[in-house]
Amino acid sequence: MSSGRYSVTKADFDKTLDLTHLKPYGDTMNDGKVQISFTLPVPDSENAVEAARQLAMKMGLVEPTVAHHAPLDKSFSFFVIYGSLSHTIDYTQIQVNIIDVSRMSMDETDLFIQQNLGRKIRVIGASTGTDAHTVGIDAIMNLKGYAGHYGLERYKMIEALNLGSQVTNEDFIRKAVEFNADVLLVSQTVTQKNVHVQNLTELVELLEAERLRKRFLLIIGGPRISHELAKELGCDAGFGPGKYADDVASYICTELAARKHQSS
Repeated sequence: MSSGRYSVTKADFDKTLDLTHLKPYGDTMNDGKVQISFTLPVPDSENAVEAARQLAMKMGLVEPTVAHHAPLDKSFSFFVIYGSLSHTIDYTQIQVNIIDVSRMSMDETDLFIQQNLGRKIRVIGASTGTDAHTVGIDAIMNLKGYAGHYGLERYKMIEALNLGSQVTNEDFIRKAVEFNADVLLVSQTVTQKNVHVQNLTELVELLEAERLRKRFLLIIGGPRISHELAKELGCDAGFGPGKYADDVASYICTELAARKHQSS
């Protein structure tokens, strides 16, 4: 116990824990217990149950049990499988490309911008392409924000413009230039058949063709977005599930301040 906060170490767990052969934990250390669910495009039947069990075995589950199955309609069935995972991973070798920025509060961010940039940051956002979902971009930009995290529109030192959904990449870039934006925020909720990758690739290519890529800080977000994917696509940063406006704002202001320092 330290400073009222509990710090978990390997010593706090069963002594059989081996981080080089890490397995899921259910009831006892190293039991590998997991629960998975999936849908099969076949009617609910004993044959379907056995098919689900065999598929679970091919996934590496030992002695899988079909804990639940139910018809979704006449041609589709849903399964919940419980079993022990046989595979392990070496946790000590994992290295993830992350955004290493401490989250600041709204007031702290406003103060940081005043002290380090001396002007308002201009941010434009949209759900681009055919994506009609605004829940992601609204959570980051709208005044009320989401889950107690105020959106960028509430920040005193941020000028935010939310274009909504189904904005073509061409229109998004044109509006960004007219707005004299510092930052482009793109939300991608629809990800079937990797349409988000195709759309973001097109956006980056258009920016590069217009020689505008270096002019903006390009940030993407969505349920299947990671910082690693963002970098691979040619963006500056990516924010996935569990990230809020203050995470984005903290990154924006520290990154713009760092770039200003480098150019001076």
